[in-house]
Amino acid sequence: MSKNSKAKRDQRKKQQPKRPIMRLNSQQPVQNHAVLQNEEGQVVAAIGLQGSEWLLSIGGQTMGNADNPVPMLAMLKHLSNVQEKEGRTVTLEYSSQLQQLIDDLAADDGKSADEYLANLVAEFEGADDAADEQADDNADAAAAQDQATADAPADADADKPQA
Repeated sequence: MSKNSKAKRDQRKKQQPKRPIMRLNSQQPVQNHAVLQNEEGQVVAAIGLQGSEWLLSIGGQTMGNADNPVPMLAMLKHLSNVQEKEGRTVTLEYSSQLQQLIDDLAADDGKSADEYLANLVAEFEGADDAADEQADDNADAAAAQDQATADAPADADADKPQA
């Protein structure tokens, strides 16, 4: 190799056009199929389809993906119910393609689409109830532990004078 080969190579690299960095899935736009909006019209959460992958977005950030969007829709429906119980007005709208998917799954189970979705939402409500019960049990156990500590006799070494 010649003494100038590295310099020539570096010069050739500088003259080549810059290659853009290719991002994954940059060519596929996300199609919204379900949108949960608050009373100001701001999007709280959404379900979109990018290629063959369903994405869940909450607060503008992608939180997860799945092959089946129906559990994500049930979660948004549950979130909508919770918000309405707290006195907030929210709207959940979803596409006809998503509705057709729910209809097909419900027909496989021999239920109506509303019953099928209500059963999935009930699972989320059951999970919330179980979490509340677990929190109550933990609080009761902590209170019992505090009471047992307060009722315990003083340590035998505590009665001895200290030097």
